[in-house]
Formats: sequence, C-alpha cells, structure tokens
Amino acid sequence: MSTFRNPFAAAAVALVLSACGPQAQQPTEAPPAETPSQPSTDTAGSALPRELDPLFAQAAQEFNVPAELLKAVSYAETRWQMVRGEAEFPGQEPAFGLMALRGEHLARGAALAGVTVEAASTDALSNVRAGAARLSQLATDANVERGDLAAWAPVVAELSGITLPEAQAEHVHRGVYSVLNQGAVALNQDGSVAVSLEPVKVEAKFERPQVRAMAAGPDYAASIWRPAPTGNYGTRTSGAAGDPSMIIIHTCEGSYSSCWSWLTNSAAGVSAHYVVNESGSEISQLVREANRAYHIGATYDCSLNSSKECWLNGVQANHFTIGIEHGGYASQSSFPAGQIDASAKLSCDIARDNAIIKDSYHIVAHGKLQPATRTDPGPNWPWSTYLSKINSYCGTATPSGEIIIDSNSANNDASKARFSLTGAWSDGYSAGYYGSGYYYAATEAISAPATFEFYLPTAQTRTVDAWWVEGTNRSTTAPFIAYNAAGSEVGRVSVNQQTNGGKWVQLGTYSFSAGWNKVQLSRWTTPGYVVMADAVRVR
Repeated sequence: MSTFRNPFAAAAVALVLSACGPQAQQPTEAPPAETPSQPSTDTAGSALPRELDPLFAQAAQEFNVPAELLKAVSYAETRWQMVRGEAEFPGQEPAFGLMALRGEHLARGAALAGVTVEAASTDALSNVRAGAARLSQLATDANVERGDLAAWAPVVAELSGITLPEAQAEHVHRGVYSVLNQGAVALNQDGSVAVSLEPVKVEAKFERPQVRAMAAGPDYAASIWRPAPTGNYGTRTSGAAGDPSMIIIHTCEGSYSSCWSWLTNSAAGVSAHYVVNESGSEISQLVREANRAYHIGATYDCSLNSSKECWLNGVQANHFTIGIEHGGYASQSSFPAGQIDASAKLSCDIARDNAIIKDSYHIVAHGKLQPATRTDPGPNWPWSTYLSKINSYCGTATPSGEIIIDSNSANNDASKARFSLTGAWSDGYSAGYYGSGYYYAATEAISAPATFEFYLPTAQTRTVDAWWVEGTNRSTTAPFIAYNAAGSEVGRVSVNQQTNGGKWVQLGTYSFSAGWNKVQLSRWTTPGYVVMADAVRVR
C-alpha cells in the first residue's frame, strides 16, 4: 500500500436510499450502505461539519442555485466526501472537495465565491460555495430558468468536464438526476443526519443516453464493451515478460462516467482494461486482456513488492499487468461494498483466465508500484476483504474449493499444497507458464520425478488438471501418476506436452484418501524430449 494519508475525508457517513415509492429507473450508482466511522479533519486541523445540509443551503441561497441540485451533484461526484484528487491521467486535472471541482471550474468558482483556490480545495463551505458560484455563472451564460430544476441539466453536464455526449448523458440521467429522483441520506456515526436529499420527481432536459444494444466485453461477459482507440493501447511483447502476471488496482480520481469517457478519447493516449462504477452495478471493458493497456507509468522494481518476481526488474509494468480503474478517489474514507464485490468477481475472472496468483503480491495497488507519483487506490482500500472475496469467488478460500500446487513453493499455501523435485531439473520462463515459472528435465529411464502434494482432510474424489508450456521439444507421452496418502497408485495418464500449453488440461478423476496425496510427473518415458513441471490443480 501507499503511505498516503487522508486529511480530507468527509464527516463519516452511512448512505441509504430513500424509500419513496416505485422508481422508473434505478441509478447506475445507487447509494450503498456503508459502515460509518469518525469525522476526519481538514488541513487546518479542524473537524469537518457534522451537518452538511447548512453548507448546501447557504451556498444555494447566496448564488441562487437549487440546494437539491448542489447535493445531487456532490453525491454523484464524491458520495458527499471531501476528496483531494490526484492527477491519475495525463491531461486531466485533479478534483477537490465535496463538489469535485477541478481545473478551470475550480479556479473560476473560487474567484466568483471570493475565496482562494486553496480554500476552495480544502475547506468544505468554501468548496460548496465555489461550486454553486460556478454553476450560477454557467446558468446565466446558458439563460437557464432557475426555478426549473430540469433546465439545469446542460449546466450539470458542463460542470462535470465530460465531453463525450454518451457519457454526459449517463452522468446527467443515471447519476445526478437519478439521485434527485430517488433521494439519499448520509448519517454520522451516532445516527444523526449529516446531509439528506429528499426525492424530487424531475426529468432532466437533456438528451438521454443512446438506446442501443451494448455488446458484452470480449473477456468478461458481465461488462460493457467500450473499446479504447488503438492509440491508447499497444500489443504485448512476446515471451514471459509479456504474459499477464499481475493485476493493478486504480482509482479514477473522478466519477465512473468521466473515467471511461476520457480513456476512450484518443486525446488521452492512455487506457485501462476495465473500469468499475461506484456501486458495482456496471463495468466497462476498454482493452482486451491480450493487449497492453497504458495504465501505469513505471518500470517494475521488485523492492517495492516484497522482492517478488525480481526477474521482471526494469520491464515497463504495462507489459505484464492488467489494469482495473474504479470510480472514486484515493483520498476517500471508504469504498462502497457493491463496488468491492463487483471488482473482486472481475479480478477472480482475470486471475483464473490468465493464471495470475491471487495474493497481495500479484494483485497490487497502483501506488505500490508507482509510489513517486501515485497513491491510489489509497489507504482505505479494504485489501483483506478484497483478496478474501477474490479467492472465495474463485473457489480457493475453503477446503472444498480447488487446490493449486505451483512449481514455485512461495506461491503455495503450505498448509495444503507443496512442491518438490528429485534429481536435476532446470527452471524456465518461456511464455505461457502458470504462476512464477516452471521446471523442466530431460526424459530418461530414471526415477527422479517432480512431486505435487496436496492435503485433504477427508477421503474425497477429486479431478486433477495440469498446466504446462508447450513446445516442439516436449514429450508427447509425459507421465503423470496419482497416489493417495498411503502411497498407493490411484491412476496415471500420459499427455502430449507439445500441445494445449498455457491452460488447464484435465488429467483424470481419482479417489484420494485423507492426508497428503500427490501427483508426480515422471521423466521415465521415451528419451530425447523434456517434461514440463509447472502447476497442478485439484478440484
């Protein structure tokens, strides 16, 4: 994790939907229930207000902007948190405060409110006043009928900074005005109301998102395919260093809509493979996993990652990573449970399809690998919960789930998986391996196997799969032999390791006993080839 500390978290809140009748359309980012915590402090050291309603009311009256609109914009942008954004993407200014003001809107709003940019960035009231002042100016320029809440929609779109029409429409209808229609409330830890928004039935005067069939993401069916332009990503290099072996977790430093719209803009020149919205109800895939998204600006340094995978030192990290952006900010005090859950399902799918180890060394923070300029996803990303969910969804968190025995013992759970070699084996890293490389040895009439052991608490029938790297010099009759805990052979099979590389291949289904069972890869077969000991899965 990065060492970033958050002095800008809002008065700690629990967010719930207002239960006020049937809804025609659920918002993409429905207000989630959160675990509250204590109020934080701003940079001056004073506690943020426990009641935020008066701030919105004061700013609304002073600048003739509907208070409900100010609250809805703030909720859609920051979930009513006092954020201090970072420059996550080149060309995108960082956002600040309850209103997520950035760039020109921050500077002009501060000037109109008669406060400094610093105050508008760090003080809650100054930030809301600056946001209201800027909205008021934009409304005047657009001749908005101020009493018509629906007529403010184009102004809301302009303040967001989003330029892509489809994303503007999503932000307006499924973000700000959906929250207006449903209402929301934020509570302090003691149950008192920090801020509330009563439902207002209003239809935004703004073109709705284009109604069309959205294609599913090519690698993740639960996502929407929004392809980034070719200039925003590249192809992976050939060889092991180009195979995905890590997942990097990012925060957009902005809203979901602004995030995917910028990353699909050719002017951005950057991308990510996926973007997860704030509630977890929608995910966009922008780049194929087989391609290299431009999502991290650093070469790999294993000293930042507990000396793991040091053979990748000096390799630009985009070559071997898959990037997931999340609507939100590194400085926020908590993340919605729905977002964490949806992201964990996605990470499980990525890890399973790409043979990525599901631990804290291979699913890592952007700020961990690029600490000089990034801190996301910040100190409050729930890593323990997140990794636990990933393993649970992938079926590796309980004794009844799958057991993977990797040829790199450091990647194994020593309580139920272990690997050993007998005789002379060489390590290799050709493209397509599982985990952290593999071992190979020449075929000959010698009893010097690679042994994959796994522990079962009771007698069970299990299916065994193996993973290898294919090649023309591999054995076409590589012998895998399964034994129970008593050492009795329960099955054997010979496989062709010249084909079916880089994926799980079923060996067979066998009856194992309680205790340490094993699968051995023997070298005793037709000479003149090599056998590949990479990984075994028991399920």
